[in-house]
Amino acid sequence: MEAKAIAKFVHISPRKARFVMDAVRGRDVDDALGLLDNIPNKAAAIIGKVVRSAVANAENNHSMSRDELRIARCFVDGGPAGGRQLRIQPRARGQAYRIRKRLSHITVVVTDEPRPRAGSKPRRR
Repeated sequence: MEAKAIAKFVHISPRKARFVMDAVRGRDVDDALGLLDNIPNKAAAIIGKVVRSAVANAENNHSMSRDELRIARCFVDGGPAGGRQLRIQPRARGQAYRIRKRLSHITVVVTDEPRPRAGSKPRRR
């Protein structure tokens, strides 16, 4: 069974968040949280909150055991980069460039199913 948590409109660039997300993908929940607590990065703190929320959803809504949980899927999508999040950078001769302040949607899915074995696929000849 799976449980998930989503954080939308987070004020961090998707590119920076994906760098941290790649480090925890597929790990056990306790290993991932231990790793996230030791990464000195804004994205690590935000992703840690989402992982803790997914674990709480699994425990409270689906009665899963925390010891068996692992991160099945996790990804970062880009949020809207317009509207109130545009800034102005003054340029020469009265021009102005736009600075896009990017937002992210962070999704973490945890499962209690065992990890598939590496050699379980049939060989093709």
